[in-house]
Amino acid sequence: MSAPRQTAPAANLARTVVFAAFIAVLGIFPGFYLGGAAVPIVLQNMGPLLAGSILGARRGGASVLLFLALVAIGLPLLSGGRGGIAPFVGPSGGFVLGWVLSAVVVGLIVQLAPKPTLLVLLVANLAGVAVDYLIGIPYWGLMIGDLGAAAAQSLVFVPGDLVKLVAVSLVAVAVHRAVPSALTGTARRAPIES
Repeated sequence: MSAPRQTAPAANLARTVVFAAFIAVLGIFPGFYLGGAAVPIVLQNMGPLLAGSILGARRGGASVLLFLALVAIGLPLLSGGRGGIAPFVGPSGGFVLGWVLSAVVVGLIVQLAPKPTLLVLLVANLAGVAVDYLIGIPYWGLMIGDLGAAAAQSLVFVPGDLVKLVAVSLVAVAVHRAVPSALTGTARRAPIES
């Protein structure tokens, strides 16, 4: 049995940058506010899930960190053309910061699984969304001074996030089938032929 093949550092860097750009492109779609919530519903939170699903924990997390660094220096890459420090200290700041851990958690689950099946990807992305909620809701509660209200208002996100995590999982499983583990940085071991 041969050792896993490593991809070139330049290829890994390129994938990280491409996924950061992909997250930025998802920001073109404007967010919308539902039910008087102070946090918008956006498509952009699909990017970190997909980054973790395809790139794995380290590179997926790095792509989200790169994206957030670009936002922090003022580039208007968040949904609605937001950029700078303000989005990080507003009601949605916890959700945005949670994207890093979300990508890492998704990536770890996918990497630890023997094979990135649809079920594995659904579980991984559900865990990624849950982690984002675990960071975002308390942060939002802190900003508005009412954790209960933040938790109640965040229920409006659940149906859309469930649809998004299914969509991300379907895309990721298709990518893994088309390019078996090439995007996670190592090739899975080939079965021993007799």
